[in-house]
Amino acid sequence: MGATRRRSTRVAVLLVAAAVLVLAAATWMIAAVLDDIGERNPYAGADFYVYPDSAAAVALKQSPSGDIAAISRIAQTPAAIWILPEAHPVDTVADFVDRAASDAEAQAEMPVFVVYGIPDRDCQSESAGGLNAETYPEWVSAIGVGLVNHDSIVVLEPDSLSLATECGNVDERVAQIQDASTRLMTANVMFSAPGPNIYLDAAHSDWLPAATMADILNRAGVSGVRGFATNVSNFNTTADEVAYAEEVSTLTGGAHYVIDTSRNGNGSNGQWCNPSGRALGESPAPASGSSAHDANLWVKNPGESDGRCNGGPVAGQWWLDGALALARN
Repeated sequence: MGATRRRSTRVAVLLVAAAVLVLAAATWMIAAVLDDIGERNPYAGADFYVYPDSAAAVALKQSPSGDIAAISRIAQTPAAIWILPEAHPVDTVADFVDRAASDAEAQAEMPVFVVYGIPDRDCQSESAGGLNAETYPEWVSAIGVGLVNHDSIVVLEPDSLSLATECGNVDERVAQIQDASTRLMTANVMFSAPGPNIYLDAAHSDWLPAATMADILNRAGVSGVRGFATNVSNFNTTADEVAYAEEVSTLTGGAHYVIDTSRNGNGSNGQWCNPSGRALGESPAPASGSSAHDANLWVKNPGESDGRCNGGPVAGQWWLDGALALARN
């Protein structure tokens, strides 16, 4: 009976949230919540969530004894949970997100999610896929429902805005990101409940100039979310990313930011797809001080391939040799 009642409640919330999405009034409601957040760092003193079903955790159970120390370092470090429609479609994604966030809450930890299912994802590159234009909004709305009443971090569609400059669809991407961020927040705003702190894709220090990225972020509505994320799945040093992000922040009205430090221990060699000689970066932690820098996170899951390059398997698949190299370097 309890499970049935829970499913019914979720369905009801989804229907109500979907109806609210068509109302332009949601915009000012979201703005009011952001004003309440103010300039404080929402992660001060927080511990980030270690997802027990990550690829590294699964591999740890299967690895030869000689690999345990190297793989356990990855498996036991908090890293983002990537939400892909291929694994979590519209009819199951809300429950999946709710369960993961609830487990994090039970351990007094902050979960980090990556929403990664936008149409024409990765512009037909190594991570090509995503949903069609009709299904994507429904899927994102369902994720928003799963996040209702949960404190969480969401990195929204890595590479989507930055790649749009190369793929010639900036206007389309800007509209999609604006709509997606609103959908993710609408349900929790409606019920005055905790919800996600959203960070938009903002490339990295070796990709787009800060002024170009800031202009796209402003058009995509960065002022209506917590801020932006840099260096996702890349390798640039934290110092380089802070310098870049501070410039972008200044050009976006002081937007806050997080940096992916998962694989930047040795910096970048200029390659993005399974480059050799890279190393794990500093562990996730809230940033200190009063700058716009909120946290360093492991957004990319170390050990998961960037694609069929430099000896790696398909994008997102666990790659033991790559994981061991990162950990041992």
